Amino acid sequence: MERKLAGINVVVVGMARSGVAAVDLLRQKGAMVRAVDEKATGEVEGVRIEPQNEAAFRDAELVVISPGVPADLDLLQRVRTRGVTVIGELELAAPFLQGKTIGITGTNGKTTTTALTGHILRESGIACQVGGNIGTPPAAMVASSLPGQWNVLELSSFQLETIQTFRADIAVCLNITQNHLDRHHTFEGYVNAKARLFEMQQAGDVAVLNADDATTVSLADRAPLRTLWFSGTHQVVGAWLDRESIFLDGERLLDVRQLRLRGRHNYENVMAAALVAREAGALPPQIAHAAATFAPVEHRLELVREIAGVNYYNDSKATSVDATLKALDAFSGGLWVILGGKDKGSDYTALREPLRAKAHAALLIGAAASKVADHLDDAVPLVQCGTLSVAVAMAHDAARPGDTVLLAPACASFDQFESYEQRGLVFKELVSQLAEGNA
Repeated sequence: MERKLAGINVVVVGMARSGVAAVDLLRQKGAMVRAVDEKATGEVEGVRIEPQNEAAFRDAELVVISPGVPADLDLLQRVRTRGVTVIGELELAAPFLQGKTIGITGTNGKTTTTALTGHILRESGIACQVGGNIGTPPAAMVASSLPGQWNVLELSSFQLETIQTFRADIAVCLNITQNHLDRHHTFEGYVNAKARLFEMQQAGDVAVLNADDATTVSLADRAPLRTLWFSGTHQVVGAWLDRESIFLDGERLLDVRQLRLRGRHNYENVMAAALVAREAGALPPQIAHAAATFAPVEHRLELVREIAGVNYYNDSKATSVDATLKALDAFSGGLWVILGGKDKGSDYTALREPLRAKAHAALLIGAAASKVADHLDDAVPLVQCGTLSVAVAMAHDAARPGDTVLLAPACASFDQFESYEQRGLVFKELVSQLAEGNA
């Protein structure tokens, strides 16, 4: 049901991509919009950006927050006590999105699985558009949405914690491990935010869950009756991996050696996308062909290039310990691993054994370097580099043919970079400069 917006006073908090898209949609729907941000500069969509203070909310009838804005801010809590509804940009957009929706969440693999799902659907001749936490905000997808078209959305816990009516026809959870405890405070709070995706589903909707992840398995109790599973270890109702083959509904779908994606975690992403695509109408031969032609997403175990026998991989999106563990699992050894950035309340001790087994050294950068070093103890030689440029230069000097330099930080990027994307791009540029120097 569409929310009445014409003529009401709406405050949008946070002027990143989602906030700008929300302002635009609200203006199209006739709302009186005020744009608010901690860094109040300039204007968006013809609306002046105001400081984020009490005065900005004085006559608000609705508040829309961007995913980067904590929902439990004291300022927002005081707004709620006045009876004002606070929603997220996803919740704002949802009633206006035409067509059916696929929602994909999880701690790791969301972006790859979302992009892969869109690729499979398009290659299968099934109309879709892709967005959410990847690329285009939901509010910016409204204008291009059509009946009979699928909206494939990557959804973060930040987006899901504020939904009230949003519903996905097909909901996916890839895995859940500790992450964003600085925002959700407890692991339970983080899990509950993810669970909202399934709690909002209705009879007839479909849940796709990871049978090998205990926390994800528990979401089945909050999902509708129809649940499909994927597993990298055993046969399930859905898709599973048996040695080098992925099976879908009991039939062999493809050999993983056909894929351009690397690592067992990516095979799980392929299985999840295959189940979703089949539910959306794609045929197994179409799914297999499309999966085999899909290239890795930028900043996700992305091979930057090989220099003098050394491979340089960009996994800047590995912003959690679990994501870094998955990256390490994709290699047999010979690693120079760049770790560090902004800590998210993580425990890095789980990295000890895989680093001991596979890495020559850990090159530490950013604000979390000291904490990471304390947690790793003497598991692997530690090199305090401070910055990414120093780490790349030191790895380049030390690596030998057959080695791999891997950026998989296990931390957020916001201490030294604007985003994990910027961090990855800087890494790629640094590697490119090394290449030019060796030409």
